[in-house]
Amino acid sequence: MFKKLLGLAPKLESDGSYSPSKMAIKLGTVDKTDFENITYEKYKGDKSKILVIFTEQKNLKMKNGKLFSTGNHPVEALLPMLHLKNAGFDFEIATPTGKPVVFEMWAFPEKDEDVKAIYNHFKSNFKKPINLANFVDSSFDNAASYAAVFVPGGHGSMLGIPEDKNVGKTLNWAHENDLFTISLCHGPGSFLSTTLNNQKFLYEGYKMAVFPDSVDEKTPMIGYLPGKMPFGLSEKLKSLGANIVNKKSDKTVCLDRKLITGASPLASNELGKLAASTLLKELN
Repeated sequence: MFKKLLGLAPKLESDGSYSPSKMAIKLGTVDKTDFENITYEKYKGDKSKILVIFTEQKNLKMKNGKLFSTGNHPVEALLPMLHLKNAGFDFEIATPTGKPVVFEMWAFPEKDEDVKAIYNHFKSNFKKPINLANFVDSSFDNAASYAAVFVPGGHGSMLGIPEDKNVGKTLNWAHENDLFTISLCHGPGSFLSTTLNNQKFLYEGYKMAVFPDSVDEKTPMIGYLPGKMPFGLSEKLKSLGANIVNKKSDKTVCLDRKLITGASPLASNELGKLAASTLLKELN
């Protein structure tokens, strides 16, 4: 009751899950982003497609059994997409089984016209994405048409994605065909899929920026999460041989070989700029 009075109690949703408290929304989200509308020299080559793997799941179970109402973070998905679209790239939107993309709509920047525009532009694709299993079966021979695979963040990217064999196959496909892999915040949870069936971690020895476990540990205090995370993502990646370059949930971005990563929602604009400029430099 005390937390509720102070606006620190997570909000109970109709399905029994919890979205962030009023205080957490105030401290942890924005109504307008720092997107920079840069004019790029557009890419006009054949490798114009970027596969974007979203989660189709919503409720992440915490250690205490409570469900966090999550999904993909809209800023972490849409700001990088804005930069890449402005740079001349197009997207294929996918989820593991073709069910609709789930966003953390409580984090949507309602006063940001650029974000609204790209969300509305791809709204039908978000509602009816391609099935990643079908992509694996039918599109791997078309690697010459693709520039990158992008896995946006949001705690929802730790739902089903890390355990999905087709995510692992897709990341290996991108690696083997010299495509870029782009991710940020909790999106690198997808990298765990490369260890399924006792395979060696694909990104052992790579530098990467990932959302810090230390911040996830603290956010239940302000009601962002309704409990402690089921496991620490950055520590898990470190244990597999990743070199995490950030300690804070800040604007840090990192390029190591063909892997482009960012630390948090705050890094979304910087990640988009880095991804767009890097792809253009490499492919033009």
